[in-house]
Amino acid sequence: MPSPLFADRPAQPPEPGAVDALISQTRRLRGDVDAVLRDAVTDEDDPQGRWQRALCDLAVHQLDDLRAQLGQLKAGLPGDHPDAPPYEDETDSAYQDSPYEDAAYQDSAAAYARSESAPPLTGSLLSRVGSAEWDLLTDAVHWSEELFQIFGRPRESGPMSLDELPSMVFAEDQPILQAMVTDCLIDGKPIDGEFRIVRTDGRVRTVHMTGEPVLDSDGCTASMWAVLRDVSELRRSERAVRESRDSLQRHQQIEHTERRVAVELQEAVLPPWRGSLRFAHDGAAPLDVAGHYLPAASTGLIGGDWYDALALPDGDALLTVGDLTGHGVAATSSMAMLLGALRGMAVAGIRPGALMGHLNQLLETSVQPALGSAMCCRYDPATQILSWSQAGHPAPLLFRGGTGRALARPEGVLLGATTGAAYEEAETRLLPGDLLLLHTDGLTRTGDGMDDGGTERLLALAPRLAAARDAQDCVRAVVEEFGEGPREDDACLMVVRVGGFEG
Repeated sequence: MPSPLFADRPAQPPEPGAVDALISQTRRLRGDVDAVLRDAVTDEDDPQGRWQRALCDLAVHQLDDLRAQLGQLKAGLPGDHPDAPPYEDETDSAYQDSPYEDAAYQDSAAAYARSESAPPLTGSLLSRVGSAEWDLLTDAVHWSEELFQIFGRPRESGPMSLDELPSMVFAEDQPILQAMVTDCLIDGKPIDGEFRIVRTDGRVRTVHMTGEPVLDSDGCTASMWAVLRDVSELRRSERAVRESRDSLQRHQQIEHTERRVAVELQEAVLPPWRGSLRFAHDGAAPLDVAGHYLPAASTGLIGGDWYDALALPDGDALLTVGDLTGHGVAATSSMAMLLGALRGMAVAGIRPGALMGHLNQLLETSVQPALGSAMCCRYDPATQILSWSQAGHPAPLLFRGGTGRALARPEGVLLGATTGAAYEEAETRLLPGDLLLLHTDGLTRTGDGMDDGGTERLLALAPRLAAARDAQDCVRAVVEEFGEGPREDDACLMVVRVGGFEG
């Protein structure tokens, strides 16, 4: 005869009202998890989204199991409800295809919610918990109906003895089962472990077994009882969480490495000078130059922005800023290639318009296709003429006499946008005391891609820039205006003061 602890009926039934309250709480919590799951990222290419969804799936499995077990706890043995619907076994694919959306299960749950006297759910989730008792004195074996269903064993075949049970267990898991049974029968230890079985229909399931010995009046083991639970879907969900977490960690490590490489490459390419750079002293109006890189709010958005100032062999000065599409190592490596080519062509004496045409061809034929905006200026200190060309880039801002204006842009399309593009060249004569501000569009662009009055804000800084001591002070003034809040994209800024400084 089964022990009073025989698995499916507690020795002292709990108060029905308490169980109903727990079922209601579980149902509400399940609904909350469903809401989180609906809002979770569904992009399969996003490791963090996959990890979040896997965690939600695991929580859903656990809550469904809990609610089903509470329903069984309230109603007792399924045999107490002869009118209960027959067992319908689940398939592996049913759980892989999102069990929490199973209409049959939801209908059963709704029916149970409408009637407190209804029998417990007897669908696949509930039937994954079964029980057994093996009597060592009479060799009698008692299996609950659920255990036959877990093992896929026909009821007419009868329960399996402890000697027969290993025949359905994975060969590598048989020592686990043998050790649990031996420890229970010989040493009186409780059972708690898992093993895999191959059902009679060929499907593999994972079973968690708990139990303990039943002692006779002499303290000897008379029988062994156990509760066996099919935890296949639970373990699958836990495995999915582990795999998605590992994938997320690998993704984060790759992102961290790529960011470090991108930062190091950017620092190696951008000008090494800090503070003000004073050069082009061959004329009456030498230059005082200062530049600054402003990172984006997200540390992962290291882009292809650059600024550069270079003294050329003939005494002219090269001034350039630019921005390539994309982020990370690809963008910074393309920027390094483009900036290196630009420097080389400028040293070779190629004028800004022709130089832009060569950069367009270089970017168009690159193994890493990208678009770029750029501006290239060449300043002759003897004539004080600034010759410049641009490719889809914001115009330089010229501040003179306490006011500022944007220079009229010569024609020029984005780099890499079209084959054989021609770039016009413009000239402007600079005067001592003039201030030239060059920047990439990330400085003034908002999250929706619009300038949002950024150029006007820059021009409104004219009085502060006129009162600044040097180019570096001008950069600080601009950064105070634009650099404090989070930025959607990184940006570069370069300020050039013409003559009129000490030293």
